[in-house]
Amino acid sequence: MLENPMVTPPVTGDRDSRSLKGSIGVAGIVFLVIAAAAPLTAVAGSLPVMIAIGNGAGAPMAYIVAALVLLVFSVGYAAMSSSVTDTGAFYAYVTKGLGRPTGLGAAGLALLAYTTIQAAIYGLAASTLKDVVIRFGGPDLPWWLWAFVLMAIVAVLGYRSIDLGAKVLGVLLIAEIALIVALSVGVLAKGGAHGIDFVSFTPSAFFSGSPGIALMFAIGSFVGFEATAIYGEEAKNPKRTVPIATYVAVITIGVLYAVASWAVVIAFGSDNVQAAAQENTADLTFIAASQFLGGVTADIMMVMLVTSLFAALLAFHNAIARYTFALSRNGFAPRRLMNVHTRHGSPHEGSALQTATAFVLVGAFAIAGADPVLQLFTWMAGVAIVAILVLMVLTSVAIIAYFRRSKVDNRLWHTRIAPVLGTLGLVGITALVVANFTTLIGGSQVLSVIFLIAIAATFIGGWVAGRVLLSRRENADPSARPIP
Repeated sequence: MLENPMVTPPVTGDRDSRSLKGSIGVAGIVFLVIAAAAPLTAVAGSLPVMIAIGNGAGAPMAYIVAALVLLVFSVGYAAMSSSVTDTGAFYAYVTKGLGRPTGLGAAGLALLAYTTIQAAIYGLAASTLKDVVIRFGGPDLPWWLWAFVLMAIVAVLGYRSIDLGAKVLGVLLIAEIALIVALSVGVLAKGGAHGIDFVSFTPSAFFSGSPGIALMFAIGSFVGFEATAIYGEEAKNPKRTVPIATYVAVITIGVLYAVASWAVVIAFGSDNVQAAAQENTADLTFIAASQFLGGVTADIMMVMLVTSLFAALLAFHNAIARYTFALSRNGFAPRRLMNVHTRHGSPHEGSALQTATAFVLVGAFAIAGADPVLQLFTWMAGVAIVAILVLMVLTSVAIIAYFRRSKVDNRLWHTRIAPVLGTLGLVGITALVVANFTTLIGGSQVLSVIFLIAIAATFIGGWVAGRVLLSRRENADPSARPIP
């Protein structure tokens, strides 16, 4: 027995007053997704760690494996986007396939994932900005001050139309991607350290060392993938835009990461790159840029790393604001959060709430004297990766369940085979991440258990709240009872 996902409490006002407005197209949505993935952050931040403690020269293959799993998952995801156009995205899909209580549990996971990853990025962005300012002769100010400056800028852009945010991200991403491509071309054109080889794409290289850790970081580099559906309500033609944007985003991110990471491997040599990464983890990509493009380019890359992180902050801010908007519109969050700005067509109340939440979370770490990278970034990013993976598994199962009940799409590959394969792939990656979770958050076994319990409690709490609220509605309105 599944409850009717269309049953919601009465809401006053016209539908237009409760709908987000925008004219964002495929390119705009792809920019938002890639912005959340923060390519330069992955290449300059995550990649050296993948190489150092993961599978060394086999790191590029981890990106390909992650992209392939997400592409298969995307088949059913894109097919379902024709039936569901809701800014709640994963939450809406899980609700449609598995019922309202499970959907609310999924919404809880989404809010946890995006809130924690945004807080993590504030820590890394503030620390990086502080170093950049000092490097160029500026004052040595506390990291948290820079975090709040970034927060204020994000708040202004998040409050306004998504079209403006997409334009800002577009400019930043074009420059960011151009720099990554320039590094890749520079290394490959000069033949790297010892000539070009394809060792990185062999099974022996991929399975060397700890491929589970490499996959863990690779899949984490795709966090924000859900944005293709989150912005469906603000798209010109969601039934066409969302599927195309989904495939384009996954393929673009996968190819960009695989080629860029291969170039970094070639820059030091397949046999030497792991040792180089272990010796200079934080500066590995910058060293490659300096050697093959010049010292000025390395400095530009450091500055662009800040803009890359800023783009990710804005993308996640927008995603969280739209989740709270969707929950409010469906009657599961304070009603004022579904207000749409009369001029900008944005969920401005949800945006303001998200700014306040980020301020409190980042402020708590600042007051505690925590390290912005080793604690704020590492801990919160670890929680986010696990939460988003569990959310994606739930979404994949929901897609299977929905198409088994519904006759709206009878394509076997799109509605049966691909969703099952995608689910198996995501479950496998989730198991690897959980097995290596202690490493992901910095080595504390006790802390890893606490965080995993918090993730589980968030989902269970959302599910229980959904059951309670649904029961109250049924008692108040018998017509809202579950249907078979």
